[in-house]
This record gives sequence, C-alpha cells and structure tokens, in this order.
Amino acid sequence: MASIAAPFLVSERLGAVLGDGGGRQRKGACSVTRTDSTDSNGDWSGFTPALVLCVDIGQPIPALSPIHPASGRRYRRAVCFVRLHTQLLGTVDLPLAEEGLSGPEWADKIWSALAGPINNHLREDGLAPLSALPETGIPEVRLPRCLEVVRNLLADPPLVSVVVSTRDRPETLQRCLRSILSLAYPNYEVIVVDNAPRTSATRELVSHLVADQPRKLRYVQEDRPGLSSARNRGLAESTGSLIAFTDDDVIVDRHWLTNLVAGFRWAPSVACVTGNILPLELETPAQAWMEQSAGFSKGSVRTIYDLEEHRPPGPLYPYTAGVFGSGANLAFAIPVLREIGGFDPALSVGTEARGGEDLAAFFAIVTRGYRLVYEPSAIVQHQHYREFRQLRNQVYGYGIGLTAYLTKCLWDEPSRMLEILRRVPQGIAFVAKRQSQRDRINMAAYSRDLAGVELRGMAYGPFAYLRSRWRARRQANALNLIPLPKERRRP
Repeated sequence: MASIAAPFLVSERLGAVLGDGGGRQRKGACSVTRTDSTDSNGDWSGFTPALVLCVDIGQPIPALSPIHPASGRRYRRAVCFVRLHTQLLGTVDLPLAEEGLSGPEWADKIWSALAGPINNHLREDGLAPLSALPETGIPEVRLPRCLEVVRNLLADPPLVSVVVSTRDRPETLQRCLRSILSLAYPNYEVIVVDNAPRTSATRELVSHLVADQPRKLRYVQEDRPGLSSARNRGLAESTGSLIAFTDDDVIVDRHWLTNLVAGFRWAPSVACVTGNILPLELETPAQAWMEQSAGFSKGSVRTIYDLEEHRPPGPLYPYTAGVFGSGANLAFAIPVLREIGGFDPALSVGTEARGGEDLAAFFAIVTRGYRLVYEPSAIVQHQHYREFRQLRNQVYGYGIGLTAYLTKCLWDEPSRMLEILRRVPQGIAFVAKRQSQRDRINMAAYSRDLAGVELRGMAYGPFAYLRSRWRARRQANALNLIPLPKERRRP
C-alpha cells in the first residue's frame, strides 16, 4: 500500500525507465492511495464522503475494499484517478457496496467510463487499442512513446529550482517537503521561503531536513509579507534554468516535476507550464463543493495556449486567466519570469488584494507572445478546507483577487480600458452561466451564498489592489527594497 507522502505508485517497468528504484513495487501490489479520514463537517443531504484513490492500469487491478485500512472507516463512494505510464487519463466516481469491488468489476467500471481516453493514449503511444480492460492490466510489449519522451528528457535534465513559500505551518510543510524530496526527477534544488515568520518553527524544521539533503534543500527568510514577495525572493535565490512553485499544503506526485518539465517541450516558445491539482481528501461538504464547483483541476487533456493557433474560442480570452491553471502548481522559464518582473507584490495572499498574482503572470506570459501549456499529469494533491466558514473566506479572497488582477491589467496598460469595457456584457453572462452550473449540484443553497460572497469580493477588488499597491511601495521604501516593477514589454 502506498504511503500518503507518495500518492501515486507506478509500474516496475517505469521505475527502470526513469532510472530510480523508488517507483518500484512488488508484483500484484495494490497501486492505490487513500486519504486519511477524520471527522466530517456534519450531515448534508445528498453528500457522501468519498475515498480518494488512484489506480495505475498498467498493473494488475486489485480488489477495492470499502474500508479504510488505517482508520477502519467504511465508505459508500470512491473517487478514482486513473493513469497509465504516469499519464492521467481521467476520473471515475464509483459507488461502493458492502463487499467493495472485485478486480474485474473495477476494471469494467474504469473501461465503461474511460474506454475512449485509454485507447487514444494507446494509439498516441503506437500501441494497439483494446476492446476491454483486463484485470491483469495493460501489458507493455515495448517502451511507450510517452516514456521515450521522458527518457530523452532525463538524459540531460535541466536544473529546476523548486520554491515553497510558507508562514508558520510546519506540520503541513513537513509533509509537503518530504514528498518533494522523494521526487524521481534527478536534477533539482528546493528553496523554502519563510515569509514574515512569527516563530522559528520553519527554520528548525528545514535545519533538521537539511541534514539528510544538504545539497538540495535551502532555507531563506523574506521579511516582506505576501506570497508574491516570497516567490520573488525564491526567484532571486534560484540557480536553475526553470523554476517551479507549489504551496505548503500540497503533496506532490513522485513524477510531478518530470511531467512539469516535459511540458516545456510540447511546443516552441513555451514559457510557463501549469499542472493538475487534485483533492487530497473529500470528507466534508465544503471539500466536495470546492472540487465540484471551484476545483483547481483543469481536466485530463494537455492544452497549449497562445494568442494565435492555440487561442481558445470566447470573447473573454485571455482575461479569463483562470483557465490556464493555478498558483499551487506551475513552472516558468526563469529568464521570461524575470523579464515580466516576477510576481506583483501588490497581489497575492498576505496582501489586501488576497490573490491574483498567478493570473497576472499567466496573462503577461501569453500577451507577450509566449506559449503556456497545461500538463494534467504533473500532479499535486491539495488539502481543501473542511469547513464552510473557511471556504467562504477563501471564495471571498478569490473574488477580490480576480478583479484586483484585472485592475492591474488596466493600471499597467490604460489603453486596455475600452477592450475590457467591450467585454463586460460577456463577462456578466459568463458569471451567470457559471452560477447556473453550480446551482445544479446538491449544495445549491451554499452555492448561491458563496456566489454572493464572491461578488462582494469582486466589488472590493479594485480598491484592494490600489491600497495594496500603495502599501507595497511603502514597505519597499521602509525595507530599502527594489520598487514594485513595471511591466516590461517583450522586444
């Protein structure tokens, strides 16, 4: 059974291809991960807690018990992430009977839901399609093309600086760092940025971990509060050619960084790659609402974005920067991130704007003529808030961050005003359609409440950005720091 610190197990063949033994497991072992289950958030009509797990269909598919092996809790539902050759193929929602599912039953349900994606993946790998998914898994008659890409990448892997920003959360940080330090990718450094700490707990934790990883792990303290300031400090400290960012409340998949770096090779002029953010657990209604209505995952299809041939339809693009990905799982080419001035210190968690720094960076990348790739197999698992009180505060912050980011777009380039105003009717229609979709889920009452909270945040966002920008300049002057960078256009 996989440990919680290494969420997704892979086949013995893959461990050999990637040049590490850590991904191996004994033949026939159960390649799933289950989330720890503690107390619920209370009863809610129509809500059923779910066992979150992953199965690699390149291996024998085991029987699925409805009982959590650690807690003994019985589940009536499972959410299963299905992958092959480290590539995520899709998600299957499974009802669990008292006896659970046998291997053949599980295989049949996976095939019924994902036959198309499975055969599409096999065709792309130059392998024969199937008519059913065998309980024994999909055999590898030769090295699949997708793993050839990985093998070629790892023959000369670029140095990647992995930056984790944190503030006084040593428990979740420890879990996050242990997963990062177990990555299969061979050439990376980890920079922990302690942002305006109130205690020495983070420094002490990293000092303890450094003893085992002296060449990979570094600690720096950034006194200027805010996630953007912390990430800019990580950028200044980085020595790699690529830089990856994640949060302290996630667990990274063992092949997260490999797949993230591979994303830069899917097209020319790729300056940013975002990854998939899956739930660590689905134990409460708040977590279920977050995943169904405002989840971080952008699906299981690799997508390239730009302003030309890979421009998606819709009048709001590229201002709807949320389609690109989320700040807990992304990587940049370091020269380009420096070219755009890093992250705006007037945005992000820890400032009055409360977010939007990732959206602003995505927007800057695409509008300068670079490409951005969403890579669904670069996976992290995120600890969603368990309580609606926490979720309401988070959604309020998202509303503020969205319009704060749009205000920045106008501040940096006032000529965009007419372009944005022309899109306001489509924006209103977009928000209404999104709310209608949310109302169709079982928690429609909470959905409407959260929509109101989000709209209040959106109304405050422009004022929040201007106030945050003023404070950012005052802090920069007080700490004798470099002033807030202006946008620099690509020559």
